[in-house]
Amino acid sequence: MPASPAPPLSSLLERRLVIVTGKGGTGKTTVCAALALAAAQRGLRVLVAEVARSAQVPHLLDPNPPDVGYEAREVLPGIRAMRIDPFSALAEYIGLQLGLRNLVERFLRSAAFRQLMDASPGWRELITLGKIWHLERMRDGDRPRHDLIVVDAPATGHGVSFLEVPRVVLSAVRGGPLRHHTEAVEALLEDSARTTLLPVARAEELPARETAQLVDAVRARLSIPIDRVVVNAVHPAPFPPHLADLDERLARLPQGLPLGALPEPATLAACARYLRARHELNRGYVVQIARSTGLPLVCLPYLRDGLRGRADVEALGRKLLEEPRAAA
Repeated sequence: MPASPAPPLSSLLERRLVIVTGKGGTGKTTVCAALALAAAQRGLRVLVAEVARSAQVPHLLDPNPPDVGYEAREVLPGIRAMRIDPFSALAEYIGLQLGLRNLVERFLRSAAFRQLMDASPGWRELITLGKIWHLERMRDGDRPRHDLIVVDAPATGHGVSFLEVPRVVLSAVRGGPLRHHTEAVEALLEDSARTTLLPVARAEELPARETAQLVDAVRARLSIPIDRVVVNAVHPAPFPPHLADLDERLARLPQGLPLGALPEPATLAACARYLRARHELNRGYVVQIARSTGLPLVCLPYLRDGLRGRADVEALGRKLLEEPRAAA
């Protein structure tokens, strides 16, 4: 008997926490904005949490966004955004534990303390993940304050170590509040009903390789759910099916053929060959990413003119929610 088809994957909108990572330059921040917009347009209350030094997602959603910092601000109806500053998160955490937040904040602002903390490995990652856990637990009455939290996480070079910190802490700390809170953070990260890790790649050599390494590392060292890869900026087939050999046809045209304002046939043929080669190169790396990760893909189209506004982000959001597919 033929094998039964695999059941469809859960929608990204069925998760409470989507952690987006990828090699720098692959468009992971754009994917965060697109997912947030798609979710909000379907009635979900969305929080986008960025961990970079400055918030970028609001600028992809609104040409004149509000200033976004540690306190979440509404960017569009249904979408709030914030930037998780580790020092602010640490002040909040210690203040809640000691009940002296104002005093703690003054102490944490001191240059000597910041220099000490900057030299301490792992605390930024742990306190950032702790803040994400706290955001996921926040409630307005009986319902969660945010239906979906999208985290624009560090790039793949730092992404695994960022997510691995709770496990490292648990291996070193045997008891007490730190262990208890870290266990809660790790439980959230490993809960496939609430959380997924979403790698973003491009159909190019280095991003394809780093994406495979990321997926291998997550499987080997972590238990964070990962069920699809987003491949961004994929060049489409340049010619319609009935003209699949258009570049070859153009090359066979005689030079000097009157084409009005168009360039010579040889120039047109060279441009067509470039478009075909770019598409075929992309297609090869899409297949490579699918094979090396063993995961289905969501392919987002290459935008020739870049992101021109919210409409483009919205279009990417619709593609992002399509059923992932195995590469042909």
